[in-house]
Amino acid sequence: MYFERFYDPDLAQASYLLGCQKTGESLVIDPVRDIGIYTRAAAAQGLRITHVTETHIHADYLSGSRELTASAGAQLLLSGEGGPEWAYAFPHTGLHHGDAFMVGNLRVEVLHTPGHTPESVSFLLTDTPRGDTPVMVFTGDSVFVGDLGRPDLLDEAAGGADTRYAGARQLFASLRDTFLTLPDFVQVWPGHGAGSACGKALGAVPSTTVGYERALSWWAPLVQTGHEQAFTDELLSGQPDAPLYYGRMKVQNRAGPALLGDVRPLPRLDAATVHERLEAGARLIDTRPRAEHHASAPTGSVNLPDGNTLETWAGWLLDPARDYVLLATPERAEALRRRLWMVGIDRVVGFTATADGLDAQPAPPLPASELARHDGALILDVRRKTEYDAGHLPGARHLHAGRLPWALDTLPRDREIVVHCQGGARSAAAASLLRAEGFHVSELAGGYDAWAAAQARDPHPI
Repeated sequence: MYFERFYDPDLAQASYLLGCQKTGESLVIDPVRDIGIYTRAAAAQGLRITHVTETHIHADYLSGSRELTASAGAQLLLSGEGGPEWAYAFPHTGLHHGDAFMVGNLRVEVLHTPGHTPESVSFLLTDTPRGDTPVMVFTGDSVFVGDLGRPDLLDEAAGGADTRYAGARQLFASLRDTFLTLPDFVQVWPGHGAGSACGKALGAVPSTTVGYERALSWWAPLVQTGHEQAFTDELLSGQPDAPLYYGRMKVQNRAGPALLGDVRPLPRLDAATVHERLEAGARLIDTRPRAEHHASAPTGSVNLPDGNTLETWAGWLLDPARDYVLLATPERAEALRRRLWMVGIDRVVGFTATADGLDAQPAPPLPASELARHDGALILDVRRKTEYDAGHLPGARHLHAGRLPWALDTLPRDREIVVHCQGGARSAAAASLLRAEGFHVSELAGGYDAWAAAQARDPHPI
């Protein structure tokens, strides 16, 4: 058996390639849209991608299942559970609880494990040449390392109403009747790791075992003793804010993300063409470090630095219906374009390697020591609600950055807005969007941490 895990640290997302080396067949679970990582890996092992599947209709990224199936000529096997509202709307073979299929000599059994979403399934793998005992279970967003998938996303980001309670009960039953019936030695490979908003306390190690979770998880004692209400209360408490782009991901993943097909290399644009694109309504994505953006911020640009948050912040802040130009080095432009595919930002029309020739002006952050001079400003706190609840500036309005584009009409255009997060990174991206939208914006240098430190040295009202 061949096994490989692929991990995107930005969205903390895991996908998997499983292959039978005797027959050359292979399966990909939960692929992303940049499918080359799977086709190259399979080819390097002498494998053909013959089967593609996913654990559920994803909310935090666009699935590559349809793309990979079309490219590889594979069978597309997707959950048929959850009822008509959760049925995939493009051709596939439906999977139901208890179904099994073979990938060469690998046996894959389907387990319906609802809770995170109604259609969620897990895949129990048996390497039949070694015996008839299962070896791995791929749990998607139902069971993580040290945590569970949140059942409130449909309420928080997809327009649901109190579906979280039914989801919590379903997850309780899935754990009791399915997951905890598996042997302790079965390896657990989840769909996300630490940093994902699909749970509140995901572990950083890539995998766990059924026995380890049975022995040490917070939830196993509650499930084993039948304390469903206590389980529900703990599961639903303290969940992180759900970015509103998750609702769009759900709709697109159910309908079927647009096929990318053969993609031409991203063209490099000269200054005149960039100006033409921007005048026609395109927006510039400045991928330089935020200090460089602050020193010379191109008019109308959004600062999404090249790093481990590009995809997340792009999902938070960018409109997929708009054209975009990247400000990025030639060595990085194509890779950044492909990362934007993760959250459905497909309309990148080119890149420029320099800001020379673009309208720009400095956008220096506001030192915490000067905040008292801006007493007429709206203080906008774009952190998570749990961060805000733990301590915030007096009079600050809380609005998670992942909900900012949907709330622009609620923000004042006739007064200054001072934006802050914990340390300054998230607020830099959020403030750049507000500047691009025409608001009078300042960023609090160093964020809440800098303000709290200044208060400790010299307390004063703001």
